[in-house]
Amino acid sequence: MIRAGLAALLLAAAPAHAACRQALAIGLDVSGSVDQREFVLQVQGLAAALSSDAVRAVLLEAPGYPVALAVYDWSGAEHQRLILDWVEITDEVVLERVAGVIATAVRIERSPATGVGAAMLYGDALLAQRTDCPRAALDLTGDGLNNSGPQPRDIVLPGRVPDVTVNALVIGVNRDEGWDGGDPGVAELTAWFTAEVIRGPDAFVEVALGFEDFAAAMERKLLRELAELTVSALPGSDDKVALQYGDAVPGVSSAR
Repeated sequence: MIRAGLAALLLAAAPAHAACRQALAIGLDVSGSVDQREFVLQVQGLAAALSSDAVRAVLLEAPGYPVALAVYDWSGAEHQRLILDWVEITDEVVLERVAGVIATAVRIERSPATGVGAAMLYGDALLAQRTDCPRAALDLTGDGLNNSGPQPRDIVLPGRVPDVTVNALVIGVNRDEGWDGGDPGVAELTAWFTAEVIRGPDAFVEVALGFEDFAAAMERKLLRELAELTVSALPGSDDKVALQYGDAVPGVSSAR
């Protein structure tokens, strides 16, 4: 409750319900395989990716048509926590405040289990709050397979179907074994998230080779998710702005 109150205070200056062009909910894996150091690398990596020059430019290119962002963490089927409630990224000040709230999030002890399906349902419920945004994407990070709650392949996302895209960022943890040693390796994780989790228009899987690579992988993923945005005119305006970045994003590793 204290954390939520601090976030609300820090973001109080953000305009409410601007003409949103896309809603983006990001769920961070904090299951038992993720230790304190790895949690910090995730939240600080996400903050760094949002603040990078390339992502900042895309987010702030059309401040009258902002991206709305919410961030949560998740572990077992019964454990999800909202880190950042919906905020429209309208200017540099808001973006810096958002990055600060995310980067300073504190890890709390949760179930050690991995509830990917439940995390999807939680994120979909968040996105259902933003039907004012014509596009919606759900991001899930993960370094393991589902072992708690519903299997992702068995669930229907009731909130905004059929217009939600679910993407994933899988995190390899077996550096000393060539990334595909151990259980699971990067190849298995990527194949599982591709087959069982991602869905919707242009869904993809991004790969981080270790938590140290998380910030760079998240930046690549955000650039791809925010690519080719088309923003319609505000009511009463004749202006239209088309933003296309998809062809200018190098180095994206994906799977379909």
